Amino acid sequence: MRDVLDELRHWWDQGAEVGLATVVATWSSAPRQPGAAMLVGPDGSAAGSVSGGCVEGAVYQLATEVRDGRAPVLQRYGVSDDDAFAVGLTCGGILDIFCERISRDTFPEFGEVVADIRAGRPVAVATVVEAPPDLLGRRLVVRPAAASKDAVAGSLLTDGSQRLVDALRDDARGLLAQGRTGVLHYGHDGERRVDDIAVFVASYAPRPRMIVFGAIDFASAVARIGSFLGYRVTVCDARPVFATRQRFPDADEVIVDWPHRYLAGTETDERTVICLLTHDPKFDVPLLELALRMPLAYIGAMGSRRTHDDRLQRLRELGLTEAELARLRAPIGLDIGARTPEETAVSVAAEIIAARWGGSGQPLRSVAGPIHAAAAGEPAAEFAG
Repeated sequence: MRDVLDELRHWWDQGAEVGLATVVATWSSAPRQPGAAMLVGPDGSAAGSVSGGCVEGAVYQLATEVRDGRAPVLQRYGVSDDDAFAVGLTCGGILDIFCERISRDTFPEFGEVVADIRAGRPVAVATVVEAPPDLLGRRLVVRPAAASKDAVAGSLLTDGSQRLVDALRDDARGLLAQGRTGVLHYGHDGERRVDDIAVFVASYAPRPRMIVFGAIDFASAVARIGSFLGYRVTVCDARPVFATRQRFPDADEVIVDWPHRYLAGTETDERTVICLLTHDPKFDVPLLELALRMPLAYIGAMGSRRTHDDRLQRLRELGLTEAELARLRAPIGLDIGARTPEETAVSVAAEIIAARWGGSGQPLRSVAGPIHAAAAGEPAAEFAG
């Protein structure tokens, strides 16, 4: 829904009804990920995309029918030897797409959800996408337990059983804490080992953080590509003459502080990425002593192999274990022959993406299997289940 948020808010404010098609699950080499959306407005205009072009026409027609009164529907698009799906994806893969009608009547909480998303407050929207007709399309808006607003709202509160609501609330908060989106399955009373009801949980968590330590020329390029990838980028350096807004216009914030002191006092989570570009032991070692013991998604450090060996020895003397040291990706980046700051930033970004999704870093033509493999700990078919 984030793809079409502005258009959807415009029509919602106007009191209009629109058709919304959302990718809720994918298999194999599907072109878009869960959460991608297409909107069909009351004037027939379209916004967003669910397949990059493969099935847009069929989805547009279905969303139009739902907008005009057809019941919500979960439709599968793809290619199979056993089943004849509605439309074949020329690029392979399978998409499950849920189409529903959105208006002030069907989604009265939408305005507050938009306010949360734009303010960077975490919120999850859980929509029943497969169930008996009395529950299909019902939803639950879930916020963290400590939220100042109503932590739980939506039509499922009145139409679903309390046990179902309780189970979904707890599981949605778990996905929201991890910034994950996916499908959950339940029985009518919230039984987690039953598949009677499928619920798509779209998590709108604050952007994950990228913290770039070292205000050098390479840092500007890394900050730029980090912002492009959707990270909230911070550049930190203890030297005020280098850590300036003018030098890093693409960063969300520029901090003057000692790296280890800033990391100890700032908020991070398991999605946070750290790029250490100083290759100076007085900055690197105190920072890495702290970072390698924190639950971070990625820790990369720039420097020659000699610099890296010296760094490892200093960290061992401080008591870090081999398992902790193995988390450090240094020299930072993938081997693509990068020379310039911009090329190096691409190399770093490629390694971050590979670490996130479990990619090999090899040319796709030299590896077999699905192009879009599931990340470690996630099933291949869906992001969550």
